[in-house]
Amino acid sequence: MRHIKKFSALLAVFILLVTAHTAIAGEATTALKSTLDEAITLLTNPDLKAESKLEARRVKLREIFRGRFDYREMGKRSLGKHWKKINAAERDEFSDLFARLIEARYITKIEAYTDEKINYGGERAVKNKVQVNTDLITKQGTEIPINYKLLKNKAGKWVIYDVVIEGIGLVRNYRTNFGKFLSRKSFADLVADLKSKV
Repeated sequence: MRHIKKFSALLAVFILLVTAHTAIAGEATTALKSTLDEAITLLTNPDLKAESKLEARRVKLREIFRGRFDYREMGKRSLGKHWKKINAAERDEFSDLFARLIEARYITKIEAYTDEKINYGGERAVKNKVQVNTDLITKQGTEIPINYKLLKNKAGKWVIYDVVIEGIGLVRNYRTNFGKFLSRKSFADLVADLKSKV
C-alpha cells in the first residue's frame, strides 16, 4: 500500500512537471508564431510592395523583430568570454551594432518571402528556455529546418536569443568568427569592423 502511495505521488509530480513544461513551451510557440505571422502579414501586404515603400516596410519589419529578438543577449553569447572584458558603454555600443548587423544581413533575405509555408514541430523545454522547431517549406517542397531558441526575459516576455538554420547556430557561428578576430586584434578593431559593415 505504501509503495502504491509513493508511486502515485511520483506520478502526480511527473504529470505536473510535464504539464508545466508543455505550458511553457506552448507560450513560447505562441509568442514566436505571433511574431512570424505579423512579419508575413507585412511582407504580403500589397500596399507595401512598391519600391517607394521599401524603407517604410523595412522600418516596420525591424520594429517587429526588435520586439521579439533579444539582440543584447545574442550579442553577449556571440562574444562569449570577451563580454566580461568590456565595460557597460562598450556592451551597449556592441549590442546596437550587432542588432544592426543582423538586420542588415538578413532583412533582404526575409523580404524574399513568397508564400512559403511554416510548419511548427516539436518543442524542447529546459528550465526557463525553450527550443521551438519549425520547417520552412519552399514552393519546390524542400523542407528547411529552422529552430528558434527562446527564453523569458526579466519582464516575463519570451524572446529569441538564437536561431539554428539547418543545424548551424547563428550565435555559435558569430562566436567562432568574433573569437578568431579577437585573437588577432582588439575589441576596438572589432567595433570598427562592425561599423564598416552596417
